Amino acid sequence: MLQGRKILLGVTGSIAAYKSAFLVRALIKKGAEVRVVMTAAAEQFLPPVTLATLSRHPVLRDLTEPTAATWNNHIHLAHWADLFVVAPATANTLAKMACGLCDNLLTAIYLSVRCPVVLAPAMDTDMWHHPATQANVHTLRQRGHHLMPVESGELASGLVGEGRLPEPDQIVAYIEELLQKKTGVPRLEGLHALVTAGPTHEPIDPVRYIGNHSTGKMGIALTEALLEEGAQVTLILGPSAVAAPASERLHVVRVQTAKEMYQQALRFFPDAQVVVMAAAVADFTPHQPSAQKIKKGAQKELTLTLQPTADILSELGRQKKNGQVLVGFALETENELANARQKLEEKNLDGIVLNSLNEPGAGFGHDTNRITILDREGHAHAFPLKSKREAADDIVTFILSLLGRQTAEHTS
Repeated sequence: MLQGRKILLGVTGSIAAYKSAFLVRALIKKGAEVRVVMTAAAEQFLPPVTLATLSRHPVLRDLTEPTAATWNNHIHLAHWADLFVVAPATANTLAKMACGLCDNLLTAIYLSVRCPVVLAPAMDTDMWHHPATQANVHTLRQRGHHLMPVESGELASGLVGEGRLPEPDQIVAYIEELLQKKTGVPRLEGLHALVTAGPTHEPIDPVRYIGNHSTGKMGIALTEALLEEGAQVTLILGPSAVAAPASERLHVVRVQTAKEMYQQALRFFPDAQVVVMAAAVADFTPHQPSAQKIKKGAQKELTLTLQPTADILSELGRQKKNGQVLVGFALETENELANARQKLEEKNLDGIVLNSLNEPGAGFGHDTNRITILDREGHAHAFPLKSKREAADDIVTFILSLLGRQTAEHTS
């Protein structure tokens, strides 16, 4: 996949910059043509001559080269590349890219590239988890850039946690898989997919509601994965602060309550070939919401009468026709596999994605997830902790296998 590929590698000021030398060597061995651009901070950790020798090209450092009185044409470099990879990508560079700042050759190239962008972050764990960094990461993902998951382990600061740069062979494998997807024919082109995501809010009064901790990240990651495979996607999205991807093939329907999600799911279900119910829909809703704000007054207790919400998944399972693939989610805290298997059977699903609140880094609010996919044949496919975007790719691969099986059964 890398033979003859033109890869522009950006190296920024992280102690992990030494791994860039091994990365360049690995890319060259795979047949890629590599050009390297370094920030001034990166030169403090790795001599440019090392990367120039390995890449067989001068390292690009400044918009102008004072000694040679030449100007590095960042537009030409940006348009030359088949792929722009920044590894390591520091918190500072990620922030500049997210905000569109352009104060060095690397960021000037970034604002001009037309090719896919791969970012491999590297920083201390507190910097990685800081809300500002996570907001920048989210912004870059929304632009369609590919962010590799950070590794966990001992860091240069002496702390142990997330923030390590992946090893060069992992980065190369990630690049190869990405390029293979980009050059392949979209496997779901022309297919209509329906996805639900996010929580629902069940009103108690005009001010208060019953809800849950769902952010919608997993459902939106699934939407991105389905779009990447060429599908036309309808996303029914509950109250979520996470932005949906921008695509002409995406129709977003906003809802607030379980009832609204039920109505919209039934509306779009008949025309969908693939349905993934990733939303965390409330099981109960207040029986009689107050039309006015409930005042605390002298009362010390408030009793709410709750009634069950409509079971969307069961109704879709009842209506499911031949040729439709219906996948649900199960978030469990105990008897996880047994409960997920029971839900799969009772609701007539083709598959169910199990994730556990007992797993560190999985469940609500995280950018990562650890999933197990169960099918109707009794298999349970467990995956390691991954980014939710990567977990979404695993789910889409499972869906493709179900579609392939249906096609084989139909033709036989």
